Parts: sequence; C-alpha cells; structure tokens
Amino acid sequence: MTARTDLALVRAARLDDEDAFAEIVDRYAPGMLRYAMRMVGEQDLAADAVQEAFVSAWRNLDSFEGRSTLKTWLYRLAHRRVVDLLRVRRAVPVDDEVLAHQGDHPGSVTLGWTAPSTDPLQAVLDRELLDALRAALLELPEQQRATWLLREIEGMGYQEIAETLGTTAASVRGNLHRARTTLGVKLERWR
Repeated sequence: MTARTDLALVRAARLDDEDAFAEIVDRYAPGMLRYAMRMVGEQDLAADAVQEAFVSAWRNLDSFEGRSTLKTWLYRLAHRRVVDLLRVRRAVPVDDEVLAHQGDHPGSVTLGWTAPSTDPLQAVLDRELLDALRAALLELPEQQRATWLLREIEGMGYQEIAETLGTTAASVRGNLHRARTTLGVKLERWR
C-alpha cells in the first residue's frame, strides 16, 4: 500500500477520519517528542507538550492552510507548548547537586546519538561527552537551543525552522551560528 501524503491525511482527518489523524501522529510524534524532550529535559513534560500539540492540531485542522508543511505546523504547535512550559519552569531554582546526578536515574535526558562502545575507556569518554553536550544545550538560550535541535537533530532547513519558531531565516542563521560557537567553546575538550 502506498503511503498517503500529508495533505491527503489532513483532508481525511478534517472529515473526522481518526485513522488518518493517527497516521499523522505516528509519522510526526517521535521527532516532536525528541525535540520537546531535549528542550525541557523531562520525559513527562515533553510528552505532555506533544500531546497538547496534537490535541490542538486535531481541534484546529481547519486552520492548516498548507502554506507551510504539515511537519512545520506540528512542530510549531509543539514549540509553543514547550515555550509555555519553559516560562513556568524558569522561576524554579535548580540545585547543583541535582544537576550533578542528572544522568543517574531512569527519567534523565538521553540523547542517544552514539552506539555503545565495546571499549570501556571509549564508553566513559562517550558518556562524558554526551553529559557535557546535554548540559551545554540546557545552558543555551531557548531560541538558540531550539534552532540547534531543529537543524542538527531533526534535520530541518532554515526556512522550516523559521516557520516553526515564528522568526526569519536570517534569525535562524544567527541563532544557529551563536549556538554552534557556544557549544564549540563548551565542548573544546572533546575536539
């Protein structure tokens, strides 16, 4: 069976075809959850943000005009929920001791970008690098972090990122450059 296009799925979902909407969710939820998780740092909050984005999408399918891709529209909805969560969380101070043990429990942020090494020393170095990257990403201003994640992890183009974040392609380029520069400095040890 041939996969239906995004626009065909949207048209069907607008006619209350729940299977079509489920296909949209199956297609985009993993990437949206990955993005939200890396933005907020907590699995439950990320899942809530993505779920709220899909509820909003279902309720507002008629407002999707196709000027951007469905992927961009959905990521924009998720990004809005993430920003709302980050605003609420900003006022809560984090104890340094909590950050020191962030990777020690099952709910910790997992980037999962490398295959496990059979060399114990390499495995330790890989773990240190991922921990340092995770910490450095969380220190970036949210627009830079969002831009870097959407480009480097989700593979979006500059215009898609601009539409997702509600900004311009020039702003995306600037934020990406600043994020890469900051991460390069913070991760100098692993070059």
